[in-house]
Amino acid sequence: MEEPFFGLIVPVDCTKAYSKSKELGVSFFTYYLHKTLVAVNDIECFRYRIIDGHVYIFDRIDASATILRDDKTFGFSLIEYAENLSEFSDITKKEIARIQETTGLITRDFEINLIHFSALPWVNFTSYSHARSFTFPDSCPKISFGKMMDENGIKTMNMAVHVHHALIDGYDVGVFIERFQELMNG
Repeated sequence: MEEPFFGLIVPVDCTKAYSKSKELGVSFFTYYLHKTLVAVNDIECFRYRIIDGHVYIFDRIDASATILRDDKTFGFSLIEYAENLSEFSDITKKEIARIQETTGLITRDFEINLIHFSALPWVNFTSYSHARSFTFPDSCPKISFGKMMDENGIKTMNMAVHVHHALIDGYDVGVFIERFQELMNG
């Protein structure tokens, strides 16, 4: 397929997760990024990548998150996954600080054992697409979050999940969403 990715948008209940992040003293961004990576690493097909026409499975998937700088430019980070939330929070803080000291979009060399991750906390989107080059051999899942909304004490935000259809089917995305919601409710 010329466009092998498909995507969907789903609302996520983040009421408990938001409270838990505040209780633990962890930024909400770090908290839901961590839960995203836990779910990604739990589901085998989300660890598949295509390299030179062959499918490989990685033991660990990290995140390349888009980080906004104070001057309103942004850079792509590389946030390594750690199962322990406290350790992951430390890694995330250091990488965000590193991005603040860089310029440009590409801030380091990247492997492909990652997901592309972004947060748009200013926009409650109901549709989402990604800019990408069709000549670049990309098979990394792309997961994005919108603005958190609060209605009668229930906090929700929309999550966009875009995946390579040769590696991940709709059923698998459903399993991912279910696992992620379970972690957010945990």
